[in-house]
Amino acid sequence: MSLAIDTTTDGVLTADTHLVQSFANLHALKQENSRTVIVSAEGAHVTDSEGNRLIDGIGGLWCVNVGHKRKEIIDAITEQLNTLDFYSTFYNFAHPTAAALASKIADLAPGNLNTVHFGNSGSVANDTAIRILHHYYNRLGKPNKKLILSRHGAYHGSTYLAMTMTTPAYSEGWDTVPGLVHHLRLPHYWREGDGMSEAEFLDALLEDARTRIEQLGAENIACFIAEPIMGAGGVIVAPEGYHARMSELCRQYDIKYIADEVVTAFGRLGHYFASKDVFGMQPDIITTAKGLTSGYQPLAATIISDEIHEVISEEGAMFFHGMTYSGHPVASAAALANIALMESEKIPERVRTTGKRFENNMRALGELELVGEVRGSHFMMGLEFVKDKVRKTPFAASDEIGQKVAQAAQKRGLIARPLGNSLILSPTLIMTEAQIDETSDILRESISDVQGRL
Repeated sequence: MSLAIDTTTDGVLTADTHLVQSFANLHALKQENSRTVIVSAEGAHVTDSEGNRLIDGIGGLWCVNVGHKRKEIIDAITEQLNTLDFYSTFYNFAHPTAAALASKIADLAPGNLNTVHFGNSGSVANDTAIRILHHYYNRLGKPNKKLILSRHGAYHGSTYLAMTMTTPAYSEGWDTVPGLVHHLRLPHYWREGDGMSEAEFLDALLEDARTRIEQLGAENIACFIAEPIMGAGGVIVAPEGYHARMSELCRQYDIKYIADEVVTAFGRLGHYFASKDVFGMQPDIITTAKGLTSGYQPLAATIISDEIHEVISEEGAMFFHGMTYSGHPVASAAALANIALMESEKIPERVRTTGKRFENNMRALGELELVGEVRGSHFMMGLEFVKDKVRKTPFAASDEIGQKVAQAAQKRGLIARPLGNSLILSPTLIMTEAQIDETSDILRESISDVQGRL
């Protein structure tokens, strides 16, 4: 016997107003039901409650890398539920699926990142990284090394600690942990270069970091956390060589480097991990989530170096950290099936070609009057809209140009993500050339439409 779940109101599918939605204008949602209700999905498309078939231009939320409705992952989830629905990884308990996944991740991760702690979200993965490093330095007799270096423009999650590490622009009206996190200069050359060459701007960023380290005292700083490409901060790509040089600077001062690969890992930039293969640096910790399961189950991983693990696993050290669902059997099974799909279909390798086509198509939109900058890489792209291209004059926040373009695109069959006066694209990684071209055609029409109405 199957139990049907009623998701309708008077026969019409709705997003119930009892639902508090994330990163939304709750007041506006109370006034009018402007929600888009997604009811089904397959491949690179989703379908809304009105029957509209839409290209999923945001990949769920940076995460549905292998596409929707993949039978291989669904079957793996079902089989795991029929074998072991749940058991925890607390104390001396374990189960084979989480152990197999940890081993697989260690095989894929660069260098000496060989041990894995599982969580439920990217926010939790980043919190875990900080808790581990604080404990690590306590074990080494360096209890003052607690401060965290982040960056303006960063996004590291929405738990209390993760939001503290996120750019202050996301914290308006909300509290964060005072004095713990210090934000370095935004590495956005187009906006912040101030007449410098890109090489000069890179030197200025490094000098800013060095000055801040000297001011705070390296003996007080635990780590630097950075996304290889900033995601929800606007898809900001730092100058070439930035991550490698910041890594060198951190090593000079005994500051650990956390690479937040919650978005960039598992194929989005054409590799399983971007830190070393794309940006040429070896982090001490990598955090990941999203593409780890392609969104089919909530799962995150904090991958730590052998050197850190050795210290926190010494005799007499208790690891007082974990969540009920850390290494959940079903989530682990989904991740293993997801990675197997990526390997069998060579999805990261394909992205190096298809992702470049997507990137080039997006960059071609830079010729439009409304588009000030196109930035990003492969299937991780952002467009910033401006009043004046020559002067880079921004629109006022109240103009909501990103929202207007997103609405115009959705009417034409594409979901894109507005971010102030910018637009973000992070589609599934399985898009065909025809779907890539259709996406850029829709965006061109939508941007031109909005431009004509201004």
